[in-house]
Amino acid sequence: MIDLSDIRYDADGLLPAVVRCAHSGEVLMLSHLNAEALRLSLESGFLHRFSRSGNSLVSPDADAPQRVKEIRLSCSGDCLLVSVEQGGEPRDCFKTVLFRQEGEVADRHVDILGQVYRVVLQRRDNPSQKSYVASLFSKGLDKILSKIGEEATETAVAGKGGNPEEVVYEIADLFFHVLVLLGYYGLPPERIYAELRRRFGLSGIEEKAGRKA
Repeated sequence: MIDLSDIRYDADGLLPAVVRCAHSGEVLMLSHLNAEALRLSLESGFLHRFSRSGNSLVSPDADAPQRVKEIRLSCSGDCLLVSVEQGGEPRDCFKTVLFRQEGEVADRHVDILGQVYRVVLQRRDNPSQKSYVASLFSKGLDKILSKIGEEATETAVAGKGGNPEEVVYEIADLFFHVLVLLGYYGLPPERIYAELRRRFGLSGIEEKAGRKA
């Protein structure tokens, strides 16, 4: 819990807050909170914001609420880092690229997995007859697993075929269905990233031996 006495609001009584996805770490938006918005966020567990243009509190969006998972205060006490679980459709307030240098934004490729995962959760929790993902969840775990097996086989066939474009297409299908399986168990992609980071630098033999110990 934040020690509220350490917070330093600006002259207008506001505090900038970087809002990110708790699962992927992707930055969703830059918001501002006043003391009331922060209090309501802490009490309700959903992010409340303050609109500078409207000069008023902004309640959580009923169609896309942001459930607060963690709030951190900067070392200077004048900025927040808010990790949320995004409900509804994914929101991304940083779509316009002003400048990009090749090779400097490698983690953008990781972010897309987090974005797709959030859509999977949204389709799981708000099923529609038109949703392919919802149909997989309605048919149960065996169907999801069979699709992963099917896509893994098609990936292997594409790899044998020697067409790089086919390999990319089939691996994308495989990744997508793996994300559905993660959604079935409520496991965010970050859990997989963390496991890969744990293994990084270990030989395969050492890693497997450690699991048997």
